[in-house]
Amino acid sequence: MWLNPEEVLLKNALKLWVTERSNDFFLLQRRRGHGDSGGKLSGLLVGALDTMLDSNARVTPFRILHQIPSSQVSWVIASGATIEEVSRHWDWLNHNVLHLLSVFENKADISSFVKGKVKGLIAQEARGRQTAQEEDPERFREALQKFKLHFGLPPQEVLVAQFPCCCWKGRVPRQGVLYLSTNHMAFYSFLLGKEGLFVVPWAEVRRVERVSAGLMTEVVRVGTRQRQRDFSMFLNLDEAFGLVAQLADIALRRLLDSEGLELDRSLQQPTRMTKRVLEEQALREYVLALFWLPRAERLREVASCSVWAPHARAHTAGTLYTTDSYLGFSGRGEGRCLLLIPLCEVLSIEKAESSSPLPNPVIVSIRSKKAFQFIELQDRDDLVVSLNDRLRALQWKHSMYANKPARKPLVRTQHSFLPLSEERLLQLWEDHFSEFGRGVHMFRTDRMDRLVAMGIPDSLRGDLWMTLSGAVTELASHQGYYTDLVQRAMGQSTLATEEIERDLHRSLPDHPAFQNPTGIAALRRVLTAYAHRNPKIGYCQSMNIVASVLLLYCREEEAFWLLVAVCERMLPDYFNRRVIGAQVDQSVFEELIRERLPELAEQIPDLSSLSSLSLSWFLTLFLSVLPFPSALCVLDCFFSQGIQAVFQLGLAVMQANASQLSASSDEGQALMVLSSFLDQVKLEEEPVSPPLSPPAMEENSIIISPTRPPVITDLLIDSYQKFGDLSVRQLERLRCRHRILVLQAHEDTSKENTLRVVTPEVSISPEDLADLYDLFKTEHFITLYWGEGGGAALALQHHDPGRPYQEQYRLGRAQFQSLYGLLVPWLCEQQHSDTVANRTFNLLDQDKDNLVTFREFAGWLGKLACALTETEEDCRGMKGPVVSTNRPLYVDLVSEEVTDYQEQLKRILSQ
Repeated sequence: MWLNPEEVLLKNALKLWVTERSNDFFLLQRRRGHGDSGGKLSGLLVGALDTMLDSNARVTPFRILHQIPSSQVSWVIASGATIEEVSRHWDWLNHNVLHLLSVFENKADISSFVKGKVKGLIAQEARGRQTAQEEDPERFREALQKFKLHFGLPPQEVLVAQFPCCCWKGRVPRQGVLYLSTNHMAFYSFLLGKEGLFVVPWAEVRRVERVSAGLMTEVVRVGTRQRQRDFSMFLNLDEAFGLVAQLADIALRRLLDSEGLELDRSLQQPTRMTKRVLEEQALREYVLALFWLPRAERLREVASCSVWAPHARAHTAGTLYTTDSYLGFSGRGEGRCLLLIPLCEVLSIEKAESSSPLPNPVIVSIRSKKAFQFIELQDRDDLVVSLNDRLRALQWKHSMYANKPARKPLVRTQHSFLPLSEERLLQLWEDHFSEFGRGVHMFRTDRMDRLVAMGIPDSLRGDLWMTLSGAVTELASHQGYYTDLVQRAMGQSTLATEEIERDLHRSLPDHPAFQNPTGIAALRRVLTAYAHRNPKIGYCQSMNIVASVLLLYCREEEAFWLLVAVCERMLPDYFNRRVIGAQVDQSVFEELIRERLPELAEQIPDLSSLSSLSLSWFLTLFLSVLPFPSALCVLDCFFSQGIQAVFQLGLAVMQANASQLSASSDEGQALMVLSSFLDQVKLEEEPVSPPLSPPAMEENSIIISPTRPPVITDLLIDSYQKFGDLSVRQLERLRCRHRILVLQAHEDTSKENTLRVVTPEVSISPEDLADLYDLFKTEHFITLYWGEGGGAALALQHHDPGRPYQEQYRLGRAQFQSLYGLLVPWLCEQQHSDTVANRTFNLLDQDKDNLVTFREFAGWLGKLACALTETEEDCRGMKGPVVSTNRPLYVDLVSEEVTDYQEQLKRILSQ
């Protein structure tokens, strides 16, 4: 491998290198200890030193130096893992460079010529490759070479990053390098002549944690089904931990649930994943979650700046994020100041006059005759040009606040459910609008969150829900979409429409709006239209409850776009076949209980029972467990703060009932405690004391009294004050880690159900059948890792979580041949073996889809084992073949003759 020339003052410092070949201008050297027979102490010490200093030293076994006669300075220009590799470089120098150097009279010219030639070779070699995209291409090339040398994975396996660290074996640390690739986590160490390495597929990772343990201050702990491994002493622990969790999460979503979970195209092709792509993707996910933007939005620019905030009468510092259709600003200290400007409402984006005393000002003017001033923008000129190009490309036909649909909400509420009178709340909100702005581009601060907790007037509720969720922008940019969708969807009969019909009358059975054909018909249209829009989700239980409440306060088309915002942006992955998103948040909620309520966690070691009780809280946003007037206030907070409001309220409910929950003897009693508490949550028509203004609420702490029924306003304010520091960034990181655990739990359930169905049908013991299932799935994953045509396409073809458990994983012809060569008891030429494998595959592929299910595969292997057994009695009692889930890519079959089939099969698979 050619290296960017690096100066070496001493050609053989500390006697670490041995010269193998030399001429007037080049030296080929070997690292001492490499290739020495007898394991000399000097070689062992050099090998250990190389591993420990891997972050700073080039330690490949061979290298080429460029030297100038009578000079003490040399340059490293090439290195290699084998003598054959470095010899090719040596021969190239002799044939193409050496004879030209005698022409130069000046030594400096000789060095410049050689270094320029080597840099040109490096540039040509790296052109268009991943190496050229890295921050330090030279260092990455070296890491990539070592990765390929140590682990022998196919060239399609893409290295993402590498970190020098320690891997702990008991209380003994082993210094080495942790390599992170698209499909595997690998570790290599060399200490005193002893080489240690292992490879862990991401598909086997069950848990990624950051813990403190014993002598180690902080540890990245990675757990699989077999064992857990601890890594420490990272130079950048945060970066390493984030990449490990992100890669495991992406791999599991790509391999285990190719249809249910949303995954961007850039992540569906592992060969295109790099560290930079992953960093950009993590930032994009954060921005989409922070502003609840559509999944199709691409993050364009990120710039530090300040915006003029009229309510603060000063410039507020923060970060500007731009996407295809939006400008978003987040002040320092998440949640303190948020601003979202849809480009469809922007009239112009201009640089301020040069006479302005402010640094790099930019003025954004919108349709409502308002303007926003941004200053201190880096690369202002390029940013303005890019934004104006996108602005001209947008072709909006209608303004956001024009041409509202004719349909009205189902019910105009005659009385307010709010703790304050409608007039008093309206005055508070009007004062807020005059100071912070009105509409989708108003400033959103923690003061607004506290005002929402006090209540939203009925006359403003629908408009504020549309504005805060961003659904108003979607409605404006898709005029006529809902009407056309209803016309196409109504009258069709699908599984989703059948489920919708069953649940229509269960939505709000006690509400008069849904005791007549008008309300039922509106709910049917909204749910059917959404099922037609998003067939991946279709219809999921609890969607009817949410949609019915939306129809009470919004027009029908508005309710549809609010449902789109909830299902696709505010609660991603919640409403699908396996409600993965809700289960992930249940797991996150369990960790938050352990972290924020440690006394309750100590009394109840198994928190899974509590988190399972709260599943309906998240799925229905408390609408199914709270009295309706109180649940409306929770829904208000949800549209203001997002899922953080549900987490905060859930923690407050757990804290208010901590003593009773600790005394509960079982899950049923705990459920009764929580249900009784939530049933009593009410709204006071008028507060006993004068209401607190929003600024004063920050200075007071609400105490939930056990002597009187809880009041929803007090409960919401209390939850905000005690747990309001939960941030979008924190929740997204927790979701990333807990999604790994939830997906693996689903895999365990699939395996258990598959074995339960298949075991009675085959003559293989349950233990060996479980191992065979792991081998079958491993072979499936190997093809997804490195198969032709891209792993994403193969995943969609071979893995379908919607099929019966025993048919979710299926093998193609090439995969079947690979397993056939491992499991058949006879030895023959490859050609004959492939022929028999093909014929066997054709017999098993009864539905002619060129895929074999696990049930078919296990049945064939059981019959094969039974046929090779001498007696029928032996067949009934025999055990199946012992298989391994960690088989190498290439297996050497045993050559000695073994008469017993079972023993031969064990020996083949044990290699």
